Amino acid sequence: MYGRRYNNGLHQAIEAKENVKIADESKTLATITFQNYFRMYEKLSGMTGTAMTEEEEFREIYNLDVITIPTNKPMIRIDQNDIIYKNENAKFRAIVEEIKESHKKGQPVLVGTISIEKSEKLSSILKKEGIPHEVLNAKFHEKEAEIIAQAGKFGAVTIATNMAGRGTDIMLGGNSEYLAIEEMRKRKMPEELIEQATAFNETDNEEILEARKTFKEFKAKFDERIKEEKEKVITAGGLKIIGTERHESRRIDNQLRGRSGRQGDNGESRFYIGLDDDLMKIFGGDMITNVYNTLGADENIPIEAKMISNAVERAQKRVEGRNFSIRKNVLQYDDVMNVQREIIYKQRKEVLDGQNLKDNITSMINSTAEEVVQLYLADGEHANKEGLVQEVKNIFNVDISNDINMKSKNDLINKVKEEAIKTYENKESEIGEAEIRELERVVMLKVVDQKWMDHIDSMDELKNGIGLRAYGQKNPVDQYRVEGFDMFDEMVANIKVDVVKLMLHIEKRGEVERKQTVEITKAAQENLNSINFESSEGPKVAQSETKTPVVNSTPKVRKK
Repeated sequence: MYGRRYNNGLHQAIEAKENVKIADESKTLATITFQNYFRMYEKLSGMTGTAMTEEEEFREIYNLDVITIPTNKPMIRIDQNDIIYKNENAKFRAIVEEIKESHKKGQPVLVGTISIEKSEKLSSILKKEGIPHEVLNAKFHEKEAEIIAQAGKFGAVTIATNMAGRGTDIMLGGNSEYLAIEEMRKRKMPEELIEQATAFNETDNEEILEARKTFKEFKAKFDERIKEEKEKVITAGGLKIIGTERHESRRIDNQLRGRSGRQGDNGESRFYIGLDDDLMKIFGGDMITNVYNTLGADENIPIEAKMISNAVERAQKRVEGRNFSIRKNVLQYDDVMNVQREIIYKQRKEVLDGQNLKDNITSMINSTAEEVVQLYLADGEHANKEGLVQEVKNIFNVDISNDINMKSKNDLINKVKEEAIKTYENKESEIGEAEIRELERVVMLKVVDQKWMDHIDSMDELKNGIGLRAYGQKNPVDQYRVEGFDMFDEMVANIKVDVVKLMLHIEKRGEVERKQTVEITKAAQENLNSINFESSEGPKVAQSETKTPVVNSTPKVRKK
């Protein structure tokens, strides 16, 4: 997949094995779960025909109630008990016989499969039997929506994966809207005009109004034609749904069943199950297989029992519950990251919105000064004064060798703060107020983004091994939360140190006199682009050295 790479060095290992160029490991810039992404919206709501099976998850994760709206007309679809066969081949033979019988009397059939592979297998059997049919694999959405709209026509047989053509109304006898659109295409009308012809927005465009009139005429014509066919389909029993396998989620089975019996139409549905289906393996199909073998029963003899249908449904509930607990567990870990994410993104937004960061930088200088002095002079007897002098020089670009022997620790802290603030103010007057404000934003963004990317990787590493804490009778999520926040605090401290270090080591290179506003803007942009973060003496701000009179005394600086 273009642009997608494995992480943790796995992709590099494959590249080495295949003797191709080894590319750099990709970095995760941001990460969020779907649940936390959706919870960022102020209002959440939705409508679906299959929400009741997931009611608990909606309430627990999103604090959403699920309300059932009664159907517009009474439901008269007949939902038959599941039929169970010994193996897949016996099951498919029975399905084909059922399709043949329905097709003979003109009853439309929609067959739902769980995969493209199963669709193609069933299709090849139907071809041998000479039964005309359509196969949909959820690959070409628009075309498939049109095909599935006609799945209710007299004698139609349609095979579809569970995803194919979803959201399309299957009307008995056919869908007049799609037939009208098809007729307009035959008349060589442009697609854009056909799209407008079926829309409801107000317009005074004569061409669109004429197209809408044509569409209504065609639709009315096909409505009349469909009425007779609809009666024939109703007499044949309505749309028959055949499920070739139970899905591990009841919701998806309900979606398939719900394609039939719309608006008070008649119809029926039945699921066929093989003892070698994945779901049956989970719930204990081997036990029933042993009964088959013990009795010496023919594999073509089905078992139809409400008890087995209920057992399958219980198995589905167990799988759904397991999947929910996995999603919930992932969310619990992401909730820890979410708190940290909100803090970081709030800071980034302030920077991006152009907020003046001078107070923030001053606050960072003061708190970093306190932390550094406390760290090196924590133990009175073994205070590392030489290390402190070196560290203060390294971070704040300040020499305190003459003040290191001050009696009070607080006096030394105040001295470091005072000298660092003085250095910062000197930088401001040397570089220029407008330029240094922009530099503050650039530096802050660069440092925060880099540290946050590293933190995401570190939190991933922590999560990979934190499950082992359960062996020590400790809740892994609680341990992840505690250690994650310790790591976050460490990251925040490192951000402060790096920002202070960069801001207090920036130097202006050369004298600059500006020519006119447009060139000043360009020069200011070049200044920002040419910050050199590699020099041990600190980054230099290179500026052009044009010896020309200043025309505009208030230069404008374009934001990066």
